[in-house]
Amino acid sequence: MARTIQEGFRQLRTNLEITGLQSSTVSTRQTNVRAVLDAGLTVLDTFLTGSYQRSTMIAPLSEADIDIFAILDPKHYAANGQAGLLNTVRSVLRKTYTQTPDIRPDGQAVTIRFSDFKVDVVPGFYRTGGGYLIPDSQLGRWISTDPKAHVDLWADSNKAHQGDLVPLLKMLKAWNQSRNVLRSFHLETLARDVLRGVTITDFPSGLRYIFDKARAKIHSKLADPAGYSDDVAAYLNTEAAMDNVVKRLDWAFQQARDAEADDAAGRTAKAFERWRLLLPNSFPAYG
Repeated sequence: MARTIQEGFRQLRTNLEITGLQSSTVSTRQTNVRAVLDAGLTVLDTFLTGSYQRSTMIAPLSEADIDIFAILDPKHYAANGQAGLLNTVRSVLRKTYTQTPDIRPDGQAVTIRFSDFKVDVVPGFYRTGGGYLIPDSQLGRWISTDPKAHVDLWADSNKAHQGDLVPLLKMLKAWNQSRNVLRSFHLETLARDVLRGVTITDFPSGLRYIFDKARAKIHSKLADPAGYSDDVAAYLNTEAAMDNVVKRLDWAFQQARDAEADDAAGRTAKAFERWRLLLPNSFPAYG
């Protein structure tokens, strides 16, 4: 519990952190999965990627995805074989994780849902000219990307924001986690784009600003900041899907705006209620 909005956001920031013990568990688990991949496929390299490496992963760990990027020998590549590749990876994992019921292809990865958290295995190939190719089984295409470049780009942006970008992204992801509005990487990329050249003065106004400005960007393409894709939001491929996201962002903006107004007027308890509506799983109670 907290008595001021500032205290509430400090506690929120703590609530979203992964503990040292959890990090140790993640390290052991991902090492084991990578060993299984090495044994069952011709793997040229593996490394961790995603929010774990970008330092934007949030608690609870049970809702988190640990992303393992596996670069495979070109013999595993087929021009129209995105779904087939994911099924091959699934079969390799299934031979070892026989007691894990939920191992399935999921868009660009094979997801292993353990009892405590998920691991997403993203197979890919070296790309001529740099970066990597990964499968998109939903759209039947190969995506050019470079997750290693994303780590550096995010670190540079966080430094430019005096260390406030990463915790703000975590808070934004806590909102998204409770509602499943956008894919995580799209959300982070969108927020990073919105905040370019903007000073983060505090976390409440930062969230409100992102909700506000993001609404106008949903109907436009958003390029991969690493320079390999012209639109990381391609999965929002209908007007109805985009309109739904705008509607949810609009509601979030109104709640954040009103919460700031309540706090400024001394209605602290009401402000807490609004932030807890936005962040139901992580914002502390008033008191």
